[in-house]
Amino acid sequence: MTERTIELDEHRGMLAQKATEIRRLVADVEVEAIELSLRQGGLESHLVAVYAMTWHDAAEKARYLLGLFASTPAAQDPRRQRLIANVLEDFARLSRAAEEDSTKP
Repeated sequence: MTERTIELDEHRGMLAQKATEIRRLVADVEVEAIELSLRQGGLESHLVAVYAMTWHDAAEKARYLLGLFASTPAAQDPRRQRLIANVLEDFARLSRAAEEDSTKP
């Protein structure tokens, strides 16, 4: 027996190494996609179950929905992209203003 670990990929051709790497990457992406889907489902269940208590909470829900819409083909129109960006900026600005107002005595 040897103390040294043998790297099997070193003994294979470059094409075989690349094919193995691609298979590993695809498997990783598939696992991550499943995990993301589960996390999104949990988040959406929570968002449906809980009422927004503040404008900031409502803006967070709307921000999430806009993010989903932004990834669809319908949102690829440049005007819609600008509109989405403007609304997200409005949410951020108004949320900051609301937080500042709530900290004033």
